[in-house]
Amino acid sequence: MLPRSLLGRSLLILLIPLLVTQAISLELFYGSHLNVVSRRLSGAVASEITQTLLLMDRMHKKSDRDWIMQIAASQFQLGMTIRPHMRLLHLGSTNVLGPMDEDLAAALKQIGRPFSVDWISDPHTVNIHIQMEDGILDISAPRKRLDVGPIWLFVAWVAGSALLLFIIAALFMRNQVRAIRRLARAAEAFGMGRDPGPIRPEGAQEVRKAASAFNRMQERILRFVAQRTAMLAGVSHDLRTPLTRMRLTLAMLPQAGQVDAALLVPDIGGMVSDVDEMDRMIEGYLSFARGEGAEQAEAVNLPVMLEEVAASARRAGAEILAVSAPPMRDVMLRPGAIRRVLANLLENARRHGGRAMLTAVADARAVVLLVDDDGPGVADDRREQVFRAFESGEGGGTGLGLTIARDIIHAHGGDIRLERSPLGGLRVRIRLPF
Repeated sequence: MLPRSLLGRSLLILLIPLLVTQAISLELFYGSHLNVVSRRLSGAVASEITQTLLLMDRMHKKSDRDWIMQIAASQFQLGMTIRPHMRLLHLGSTNVLGPMDEDLAAALKQIGRPFSVDWISDPHTVNIHIQMEDGILDISAPRKRLDVGPIWLFVAWVAGSALLLFIIAALFMRNQVRAIRRLARAAEAFGMGRDPGPIRPEGAQEVRKAASAFNRMQERILRFVAQRTAMLAGVSHDLRTPLTRMRLTLAMLPQAGQVDAALLVPDIGGMVSDVDEMDRMIEGYLSFARGEGAEQAEAVNLPVMLEEVAASARRAGAEILAVSAPPMRDVMLRPGAIRRVLANLLENARRHGGRAMLTAVADARAVVLLVDDDGPGVADDRREQVFRAFESGEGGGTGLGLTIARDIIHAHGGDIRLERSPLGGLRVRIRLPF
């Protein structure tokens, strides 16, 4: 029975409390204030009629009664005439919208005489007929003395204000739902393989955050696909060279007769070297493709981790000048992945520079890791390019180290960028949120 769309359900959530509130206000006004005022007005008119009847019962002369009716007309605004020797044929009151007909009938019953009330014949006058001993007293009372006001006007005001508020709310809600629909269409198109491009965040704060998160997710997925595509192309390109060398070596081996094994040592050594090179490249490709997604995040004492990484780098031959990490609260990290990033950066510093320094600085929201070396550095126009797969494969590397590092840091919600180091070489700045 409920609407299926978010807009319909949101409008229903707005409409039902609005209608309930208006119904309560209508009941409070109609059931208390309007009834009280109507009873008081009817009681006042009935009291004036009662006073007039009492005077007429005491004064039977026509001149006295005419004087009494003149006083009622001038003082009470009640027009009165007497129809002598007449009897009421119909008793009771006609029904109109509102409590005034019932309240007037209840007040006239206190007089103790038969009566009838006509609310319909004249829109401006209420005709009251009271049975007297010698005839019928016709009374014309102004309707404004008995009618508080058109009840339909109040009902129309209540309904109109509710409708106006509902329309305004519907316009605002439609704008909010439009942003959600745009996000849903973009997600569906991206899931079907089409690139809708980044969507413009708009609407409520939560919807803007969802749109920004979708844009970041789309960017990461596209970068992931591009990197994996480039990796496959690099695999075929890089493996072709050692395979070609091995094929040529095998083709040049003697196919018949006796062969001195000593003569084959250089060829076999070359093929073993090619196999080692291929194994190293394949391991790098598998590490890049495998990523670190299976590892669970845990609270890590970062200063202790930096000391351990520096100790491992020293054993590998790196010269670590200093490790500066003041005491700080634990950081939620995937420790194996971060160790791999830092080890890779220190290995790059060892190959290209020789000396390196590790620094950690924390603030209220994030911790910043700095890896400095005294090597040749990276030119400003190449600092973004070296993060691409196979872009920085110098010194025997595969060119995937910085690419893997950026993937890991981005997976932690952080950022990594290259700067000029105070040591004269390259500084790698890593920002990780707490």
